[in-house]
This record gives sequence, structure tokens and C-alpha cells, in this order.
Amino acid sequence: MAVAFAAVLMSGCSSSEPAQAKEWQQDYCGKLGSWQDAKHAAAADDADVDTGGGPDVRSPESEDTESAGQAAIDASKRLARHGLEHGGTSVLDDTVNAVGGDVGAESRAVSYCDSSGFETLVGSAGWTQR
Repeated sequence: MAVAFAAVLMSGCSSSEPAQAKEWQQDYCGKLGSWQDAKHAAAADDADVDTGGGPDVRSPESEDTESAGQAAIDASKRLARHGLEHGGTSVLDDTVNAVGGDVGAESRAVSYCDSSGFETLVGSAGWTQR
């Protein structure tokens, strides 16, 4: 009986509809790519312009990057909740760490999108332009 109960719990973790799973993966990869775009736009803006406002001034690009990062994290939570992780790593942990600046985690998140078939929605970790 315990084995049957465990099997039911495990089967409830993954999406029963492959089309829905693909939509969630595409959404995640799109949001990860948007975060990468915002991150690189903010970095380019920081390199091109000195705001002169000191360290307490937050640029709109910085806020865009935070917002895009949170959207990617939220999308990765849905993937984790529905058991749509693969490759032996946690897409949620990798996304959180990537948004925090870990290039290795960003690379693993990008690899998730590559293996899900949505490689065109993301850039490689550390890329300068898509």
C-alpha cells in the first residue's frame, strides 16, 4: 500500500500533459533570456555612462534586471513544482544562483533550455550579444 501511495505522489509531481510542460519550459527559457538581455543592457549602460549619482542611485536598467530575474525565478519554481527538471541539477537553484551572479549556474540554466529545445530563447552564459 505504501508503495502505491508513493507512486501516486511521484506521478503527481510531473505534468500529465506534455504540451503544458513544453509551454512552461518555453515560458521559463523566454524569461531567462529576457533576464540575460536586461543584465547585459544594464552592464553595457554602466560601461557607457557614469550616472554620477553614487552607489545609492538605481538605474532603470538595474530595476529591469531585478524584475526580469524575479520572473525567471518564478518560472523556475513552476518547473520544479511540476517535476520538470532534468540533468541532475535543480533548475530553481541554478536560476536563483544565476540571477545572483553565478556564471556556472547560468550555464546550467542555459543548458536546461538547450536540452528542452528552446536554445534560441537564451544566450550562452557570459555572452555579450545574441
